[in-house]
Amino acid sequence: MDFDTLFQGQIDTLKSEGNYRVFAELERRCGSFPRVARHTEDGTQDVTVWCSNDYLGMGQHPDVVNAMCDAVRANGTGAGGTRNISGTNHHHLLLEAELADLHGKDAALLFTSGYVSNWAALSTLGSRIPNAVILSDAGNHASMIEGIRHSRADKVLWKHNDWRDLDRKLKAVGDRPKIVAFESVYSMDGDICPMREIVEVAEAHGAMTYLDEVHAVGMYGPRGGGISEERGLAHRIDVIEGTLGKAFGVVGGYITGSAPLCDFIRSFASGFIFTTALPPAVAAAAATSIRHLKTSDAERKAQRDRVARVRARLKAKGIPMMDNDSHIIPVMIGDPVKCRMISDILMRDWGVYVQPINYPTVAKGTERLRITPGPLHSDADIEHLVSALTALWSHCAIAHAVA
Repeated sequence: MDFDTLFQGQIDTLKSEGNYRVFAELERRCGSFPRVARHTEDGTQDVTVWCSNDYLGMGQHPDVVNAMCDAVRANGTGAGGTRNISGTNHHHLLLEAELADLHGKDAALLFTSGYVSNWAALSTLGSRIPNAVILSDAGNHASMIEGIRHSRADKVLWKHNDWRDLDRKLKAVGDRPKIVAFESVYSMDGDICPMREIVEVAEAHGAMTYLDEVHAVGMYGPRGGGISEERGLAHRIDVIEGTLGKAFGVVGGYITGSAPLCDFIRSFASGFIFTTALPPAVAAAAATSIRHLKTSDAERKAQRDRVARVRARLKAKGIPMMDNDSHIIPVMIGDPVKCRMISDILMRDWGVYVQPINYPTVAKGTERLRITPGPLHSDADIEHLVSALTALWSHCAIAHAVA
């Protein structure tokens, strides 16, 4: 078989559908975020990023940067292997203690990414709890879906954010061990789950609760513990999973829960046992970021102000947005080719980077630009973004009317 021809054929199909992903070559420059350098054949272009998951700019915070540099000088660049082979670095334990404290749990366990922490934890829980069934919100992230699939446990989907449907599905399952898996902030629509209702339904049926807080940690709650902290529910949730790669500005994932639960995952999860540990410098930087955001609300307040201002300006100009209560602003396009085209024009002509979100990340017909304002975006940045989108929308409206 000519494998390259097979590969190219499927890539060509992606391109024809408008769903082929093109990565922008961008260079983050310490101290200048959200401005970055875009590398092109014609040289470099200054670009303002409007879609970063470094929601609070903590990847540029001087204390976080210095913590990583100091740890590299003290410990070197890598972990040396898995924690089983090379041992647990002191920075790993300090970070796990910070994370357990953040969520009010007895213990925490580090992973190399949020994707891996979901995949490893859910696959282990589903496969090692006899006769378990996992009830998964229909909007859950691919990492959760893959973890559940790998566990080979029975899976029951419940309608997105519909706690009444969850209640019906839990009743139908009966007396089997049950795990309810859901997210707090859903990253594409930016909607927030009805957490209290979900938790109460799960408790009524004796189900374990597994909450993905990756888009909420650092962002919500008085110490950045997420929606579960903000709503006073963290102590009622069995597993809180999060990431270090978004609001905390570094990289890595984690779970928090009871000491036996975390030890159980540590002892049986292949995604933990056989993976090289996070570099100590990454752990040191993450711990510094978490400690800062536990006591400083300045970044969160500034970020909320920027989100409100962008929403108000886009609304005033008639730019179609999806309403939600989170920090994520989906600007709806509804066509993959137009979505890619608008993103390209924004970058080329306006120096604005907003990635196009197409299928399979979102359903066909719901293609969008996903805007995430941060505390470091200035009023001038916002006006430039709004002017660019307004000009493009006017052009698209005229072109549509002529057609």
